[in-house]
Amino acid sequence: MRIQMVLIILAALFFTSSIAFSQQELERMDNSMFAKTVRAAAVFSHDEHNETAELEDDCSVCHHVYEGKKLVAEESSEDSMCSECHELKATNENGIPLEVAYHKRCRSCHFDTNKGPVLCGECHKKE
Repeated sequence: MRIQMVLIILAALFFTSSIAFSQQELERMDNSMFAKTVRAAAVFSHDEHNETAELEDDCSVCHHVYEGKKLVAEESSEDSMCSECHELKATNENGIPLEVAYHKRCRSCHFDTNKGPVLCGECHKKE
């Protein structure tokens, strides 16, 4: 009886710690630029996403760089926030507003590859 109880406790500890660990890996996109939000910021595991999408070696797929309106091949903006180039509203320098940039980059890739979430609630999860 004691052994069963110890095994149950150990299993419960393992289960709860694995849930806590997986929650720590989730990253919430920075939506601090938006004065008012309709949904919570998108949540995903960066490392899991890159592994599943087989993007480990090419950050520029998501973190792109443009000079003017021309994509700079294999150049990465991974150390910059999206809001450094994309403002809330379209500008002469960058005609794609921040919210559109997020959705266009993520959702269009998910549609094109037929992988990943495409519905609002699949990315914008409540806390």
